[in-house]
Amino acid sequence: MHTATQIAAGRFAHHGGRLGVARVLFPDVPQPWVDLSTGINPRSYPAPRASQRSRNRLPEPTELARLEALAAEAFGVADPTRVVATAGTECALRLLPQIIDLRAAVVVGPTYGSHADAWTRAGALTETIGLDKARAHTERAVCLTIANPNNPDGRIVERALLLELHDSLRQHGGMLIVDEAFVDVVPEMSVAAAAGTPAASKLIVLRSFGKFFGLAGLRLGFIVAAPPLAAKIRGLIGEWPVSSDALAAGLAAYANVRWMNRERAILQKSAQRLDRLLTLSGFELAGGTSLFRLARAADARERFTRLLAAGILVRPFDFAPDLLRFGLPRGRDQWRRLAAALGTRA
Repeated sequence: MHTATQIAAGRFAHHGGRLGVARVLFPDVPQPWVDLSTGINPRSYPAPRASQRSRNRLPEPTELARLEALAAEAFGVADPTRVVATAGTECALRLLPQIIDLRAAVVVGPTYGSHADAWTRAGALTETIGLDKARAHTERAVCLTIANPNNPDGRIVERALLLELHDSLRQHGGMLIVDEAFVDVVPEMSVAAAAGTPAASKLIVLRSFGKFFGLAGLRLGFIVAAPPLAAKIRGLIGEWPVSSDALAAGLAAYANVRWMNRERAILQKSAQRLDRLLTLSGFELAGGTSLFRLARAADARERFTRLLAAGILVRPFDFAPDLLRFGLPRGRDQWRRLAAALGTRA
């Protein structure tokens, strides 16, 4: 393998979004960089900023409660006290192993690497398994984590199976975490509403704001959990877990149902357009959601390096050297540059 390919694959295989590393390693590529390494909507919601007065003071608890209530309504959760706003889902998923009293964790993978890393760092015996083995692990006191839709392949687990897994875990002293970071593009697949009922006492749902709304830099996410755990989380993260700007954006975005419905249709069309580019260039489609596409090619690592040379960053994987994940381009120029780098036409 070419040295540049080895360096690039090693630096970018853990997660997307390392544009600063790319700039340092490859300073002479065409500018500006086209960052397609994440699954973040390139069309950001036109969120308002907090007023100068709001920025000058600490957020009011009533504002946080309003945001959590509006998010609960959007998620289909009847009891807003079960919805806890956090500074992004990364913060939330790393907090949970510190407060859940289980020393064994099972992650259905391959998936977002921070899940297993968070449990391992917390000292838990952590195992990554395939979905086909999930049932066999529910008869133990473990915390089982499933991303739905999954990252990077977009695999969707039906709600009925998730609730079945939860019921088995609950009976054996375990817990189920469902990471719904990408579920806003297929909201009918969410189990957040179930997590808002007394029967789902051992079900935790993570929701991301930044991916679908294209505002990842605001760092806003949510945990949906039973009231005792939700109260414990609130006590640990304090009275001001999110910024005034995140509050303003969340309050506006979750109230705009028309924008959300329209954006789902736009994302679907963009994903279909990206599929055509990838297949025309010789990739085999391997999955994804309407926020990202997963593609397979025997020479994926070499193609990754050629894209870097064109100033385009996508996501390779250490567990599968034949796979690349592509986020959606933004605007005519990014589509044109990607098509040219792939040897096709936009």
